[in-house]
Amino acid sequence: MASDRLACRECHAVAEPDEDTCPICGSTSLTEDWSGFVIISHPDESEIAEEMEVDKAGKYALKVR
Repeated sequence: MASDRLACRECHAVAEPDEDTCPICGSTSLTEDWSGFVIISHPDESEIAEEMEVDKAGKYALKVR
């Protein structure tokens, strides 16, 4: 477990522990089993965002299990 935060199994967005839905896609499929962390502030200019297929700014887990 990376922290008390949860990661979305659908889009890899990181949610706070008190959230029960993903802040990016609205999914309820959240897990504590994730690792790595990246903050994407300008997805339209980011090679990492392109590789992760991210189009919204936010906090993302690199690996979600």
